Amino acid sequence: MASLVSSPFTIPKSKIENLSSISQKHRLLHSFLPKKPNSKNTQKKFKCAAIVGNGLFTQTTQEVRRVVPENPMGLPTVKIVYVVLEAQYQSSLTAAVQELNRTGELASYEVVGYLVEELRDVNAYKSFCKDLEDANIFIGSLIFVEELALKVKAAVEKERDRMDAVLVFPSMPEVMRLNKLGSFSMAQLGQSKSPFFQLFKKNKSSSSAGFADSMLKLVQTLPKVLKYLPSDKAQDARMYILSLQFWLGGSPDNLGNFLKMVSGSYVPALKGMKMEYSDPVLFLDTGIWHPLAPRMFDDVKEYLNWYDTRRDTNESLKSNDAPIIGLVLQRSHIVTGDESHYVAVIMEMEARGAKVIPIFAGGLDFSGPVEKYFIDPVTKKPMINSVVSLTGFALVGGPARQDHPRAIEALMKLDVPYIVALPLVFQTTEEWLNSTLGLHPIQVALQVALPELDGGMEPIIFAGRDPRTGKSHALHKRVEQLCTRAINWGKLRRKTKTEKRVAITVFSFPPDKGNVGTAAYLNVFASIYSVLKELKNDGYFVENLPETAEALIEDVIHDKEAQFNSPNLNIAYKMGVREYQKLTTYSTALEENWGKPPGNLNSDGENLLVYGKQYGNVFIGVQPTFGYEGDPMRLLFSKSASPHHGFAAYYSYVEKIFKADAVLHFGTHGSLEFMPGKQVGMSDACFPDSLIGNIPNVYYYAANNPSEATIAKRRSYANTISYLTPPAENAGLYKGLKQLGELISSYQSLKDSGRGAQIVSSIVSTARQCNLDKDVDLPEDGAELSASERDLVVGKVYSKIMEIESRLLPCGLHVIGEPPSAMEAVATLVNIAALDRPEEGIFSLPTILSQTLGREIEDVYRGSDKGILKDVELLKQITEASRGAVYSFVEQSTNEKGQVVGVGNKLTSILGFGINEPWVKYLSDTKFYRADREKLRILFQFLGECLKLIVADNELGSLKQALEGKYVEPGPGGDPIRNPKVLPTGKNIHALDPQSIPTTAAMQSAMVVVDRLLERQKMDNGGKYPETVALVLWGTDNIKTYGESLAQVMWMIGVKPVADTIGRVNRVEIVSLEELGRPRVDVVVNCSGVFRDLFINQMNLLDRAVKMVAELDEPEDMNYVRKHALEQAKTLGVEVREAASRIFSNASGSYSSNVNLAVENSTWNDEKQLQDMYLSRKSFAFDSDAPGVGMTEKRKIFEMALSTADATFQNLDSSEISLTDVSHYFDSDPTNLVQGLRKDGKKPSAYIADTTTANAQVRTLSETVRLDARTKLLNPKWYEGMLSSGYEGVREIEKRLTNTVGWSATSGQVDNWVYEEANTTFVQDEEMLNRLMSTNPNSFRKLVQTFLEANGRGYWETSEENIERLKQLYSEVEDKIEGVDR
Repeated sequence: MASLVSSPFTIPKSKIENLSSISQKHRLLHSFLPKKPNSKNTQKKFKCAAIVGNGLFTQTTQEVRRVVPENPMGLPTVKIVYVVLEAQYQSSLTAAVQELNRTGELASYEVVGYLVEELRDVNAYKSFCKDLEDANIFIGSLIFVEELALKVKAAVEKERDRMDAVLVFPSMPEVMRLNKLGSFSMAQLGQSKSPFFQLFKKNKSSSSAGFADSMLKLVQTLPKVLKYLPSDKAQDARMYILSLQFWLGGSPDNLGNFLKMVSGSYVPALKGMKMEYSDPVLFLDTGIWHPLAPRMFDDVKEYLNWYDTRRDTNESLKSNDAPIIGLVLQRSHIVTGDESHYVAVIMEMEARGAKVIPIFAGGLDFSGPVEKYFIDPVTKKPMINSVVSLTGFALVGGPARQDHPRAIEALMKLDVPYIVALPLVFQTTEEWLNSTLGLHPIQVALQVALPELDGGMEPIIFAGRDPRTGKSHALHKRVEQLCTRAINWGKLRRKTKTEKRVAITVFSFPPDKGNVGTAAYLNVFASIYSVLKELKNDGYFVENLPETAEALIEDVIHDKEAQFNSPNLNIAYKMGVREYQKLTTYSTALEENWGKPPGNLNSDGENLLVYGKQYGNVFIGVQPTFGYEGDPMRLLFSKSASPHHGFAAYYSYVEKIFKADAVLHFGTHGSLEFMPGKQVGMSDACFPDSLIGNIPNVYYYAANNPSEATIAKRRSYANTISYLTPPAENAGLYKGLKQLGELISSYQSLKDSGRGAQIVSSIVSTARQCNLDKDVDLPEDGAELSASERDLVVGKVYSKIMEIESRLLPCGLHVIGEPPSAMEAVATLVNIAALDRPEEGIFSLPTILSQTLGREIEDVYRGSDKGILKDVELLKQITEASRGAVYSFVEQSTNEKGQVVGVGNKLTSILGFGINEPWVKYLSDTKFYRADREKLRILFQFLGECLKLIVADNELGSLKQALEGKYVEPGPGGDPIRNPKVLPTGKNIHALDPQSIPTTAAMQSAMVVVDRLLERQKMDNGGKYPETVALVLWGTDNIKTYGESLAQVMWMIGVKPVADTIGRVNRVEIVSLEELGRPRVDVVVNCSGVFRDLFINQMNLLDRAVKMVAELDEPEDMNYVRKHALEQAKTLGVEVREAASRIFSNASGSYSSNVNLAVENSTWNDEKQLQDMYLSRKSFAFDSDAPGVGMTEKRKIFEMALSTADATFQNLDSSEISLTDVSHYFDSDPTNLVQGLRKDGKKPSAYIADTTTANAQVRTLSETVRLDARTKLLNPKWYEGMLSSGYEGVREIEKRLTNTVGWSATSGQVDNWVYEEANTTFVQDEEMLNRLMSTNPNSFRKLVQTFLEANGRGYWETSEENIERLKQLYSEVEDKIEGVDR
């Protein structure tokens, strides 16, 4: 919220040209506080602030870059038009042209420049085309955004033959082909063997430094060679290379001589005149630069000698104890004189007592200079304590192609924390301040997402841009924070372990007694205990550590009494109001939402209370919650509230009283990173930025959740370290389901005897008892069936119980530092083996086995889904053979204790043995004995590598590295089954390049799922296609599947993504109705807040696609997007493009519909209230026509679009998370809401696509909820696995039941028997009841309360006795808790 309104911001006219004027920059420094965020005035004011000019991010204009000569002497005029990525050339070029016009005797010069992002604006583009009409020379540089590159190409192509010279420096091939200088041309680029083409080849060897660096090498050598070649062609090529030298030289002198050379040689009016120009002044390609140094240095020893002889510094800077920070700079900023922001960082570092080594490179590969200048050539140890890149680019490759492995290799040698801060490129300071989104999406993709793949952290914006001169200027508060944080990361390297102080922060969510230490898949206290023991052994000062993890729980939460507003948690500190206000500079900004401190959250009425317990130099604290969970009115607000005073006091305590050197957030996930503020690129008034302050933040995050980990990275500056999810197992069969399995086996052996019919009748009645009649069409009792009908009934029941049996579920909870044993890894390996990996030449095990029998596995899957008995049986045999083969392989690689031993050596011996290969031996006794040996060998080699990764353990190791101020190797997050590169855990998690999705493979998968979804809906809907599907896009799902659900939206409306030459997807093309073979289906897309933050470029792409489709001239019965958009435009009196808004999410900086919070905290009256929450929080649309505006409320369009939905749809893409595991899924479900909005009041069909296995399924929501209940909540294997974790396990059971109630509330798709069976399992079983009550009485109380609530709200009909028993239990457990309290 704080970022919604900014104070007026003016940029001083004074240029910052030398060090003495650094003090002037203080005028630029701003701090702005939130005005009333929920009042009507603010809303209006905010909108005025954001929607200015053209609605785009970049609102500067070319006119500030236009120089028109006075030309009193009537000299020939040369007109130059240029397009650049960044503005650093603006002031240098302007100065060069002004100087030429002042002294010119032969020609006068007119120049106008455009930033490539400005060309999105229709008027700017028109003006650009007009300027080209009479231009002599066009110059372009670093044009790497495809849609804009194509615009530049289209405009320049028209005038290319007429112009005297076209010069394009490193850009996309399409633009490079425009180059023309006399007889020199690059028109053949991409087809010829020219040296320039070779630079673009995709598969460069790892030693090649990328395009720009190859270009630099050419620049250095070619002019010398070409000088002696006689032909014009050679001279023109030489001129091009000299031009590039001048351009890279960047100073006004170099650029002036460049213009004289090109115009004198190629402008006809100046031919024959002797235009004198000097050769380019060349700067070092790489080196060390300091604003006070007499020159650039090429040798770090020389630089340090100069540094130690400086007279302007105090002695502390020269001492050996001073921290040393490495800075990485872009040479173009230095040579063009646009370096005041660099100077500010250097001066601030030195003012804070840190030495600096500022290095630069002329190209886009900084890995060489990093190794050359930051690592001591003799000791091979780093000379610096942390490194800050001020370029914003990936370490190798800049905005073009990156080489992340090469960057990681260099950074691992360096082994210090790597921070990538960034200057604003496409926005002026004011545009950024006024934007609720924060940083421009293209800059997020290029300068935040890509450096993260190198392991970069802390994307702090340290410099703004002056709209008039285009020059960068320091943002002082940001620079102060950047420097302090960099020095603090460096201190972790220098401090001894005994003096380091660490604050471990645990979460308590929802704020209910019994919930302290919540984290996805993690046994939090057992893990903390394991971490503390390890730290103690490693030399950290940890004292009074209890004997066991259970005792640790008691210590921190006192009798597990964990209610957020009760003093029964252990109080670590009482903070008086005065002290709080003094320590928390932003506390007044919280009063709008929470009144004066201390308030009533985390307070005793006089003081603010910090909960937790200190053990020597380690503090375990409980992060307060959002604070508004229990208030239905606050939950209805469309934007989120600020943190409350107790929340702010916690972080003030950690930083300023406990004085933590680092904070360790323990598990997925807390609330800090989801506090209001800009999405990416925060200002000092954004709450996550204020809260984390200057403390280095290390964050344990589940490996399968890269999207929320990325939010934590960007908004709380976290070094995110991945932990493993618990090992998966097959759900298996139990009780009646197990009996069914046995009956089916009997049927198969006896079906042709007289007993076949009798067994089928038992199968049908048992299936009914197991409530399978909702999933399978069962015949009436006593119905006469033919043999083939009996086979079909048995086949369908068999298929259903096989689906339940083979479903994967994570068993128990993970403990940090305890990797799974090899045997626990079997189920995961079987599932890794079940996927074909064509890009790696690996066939899946089911594919290999089915081909042995002359079948294709897809056919077997389809047959089994239909209930064809022989296919169900074959699929079962394939599944069992796969498990057996993998088991035999793993068994060979383990010792008696079940640990994997020397997999590497074992593998070599196994793989060399041919007939003795364990899987071959196993399969020789099955019907698959003829399976292809070579394919099996390749597969098992891959599985061997995966096994090594699964059992590797680096979670504690990486934590220790981070706390010692070392570099943590980055790695992707995601689903280890789809992408084993996620393993081993203990990596600094990153997402992916947001512009790389959807991939071609994702599009293929999406087409299959959409076609199945539409078929299923036609089947359930009288043969009619759905006109509209309402669906959800999740951040993590799209990272794991490389954009499958994104591609599903595209296929529904009938468009395909188009990748550019660099492989980025920024365009779509229409698929013709003929090719589509069906109508275009309308969509209402609800993007999660996390998807919005990570994939705003893709939201832009989808919105453009939907609007394109709405404007197609097609019959309305074949284009439902157009049909509905026209109807809505007419009703609302708006343009069709606006009526076709279909891409919705929360307001910027807000997350979730809050339906989950209301359900988890039982703070809702009726379903209508939940639906209002959804509508008020989720009705913000993204508009590709005005992307700079951010999310705009369009509730009426949202409601009208939803009212046409015939189906709702979500995706499940990995076995670890299903519908009742987390509250996000029902929080985003609009099924009941759509029914209320539809004119006919008809309930839409609700579907879930399940792509967790190779056999993708589309099920109804109620089928999926039943499958989930059978495999998790009601499955002894699952709940016993959970209860083995003790305290946390009871909470996990309660959470599943609460989430089931959530589904009843939003969709009404939960069968009565689910609640009835759950009650039988957990309440009517006395032994179970006592276990739950004694292990975690608070969570058990919530479980009982949830049963009563399900009944009270009409979701569960049951006997009076059951309800009486539950009420009685509730009183008993209340008394037990009260008694414990006394």
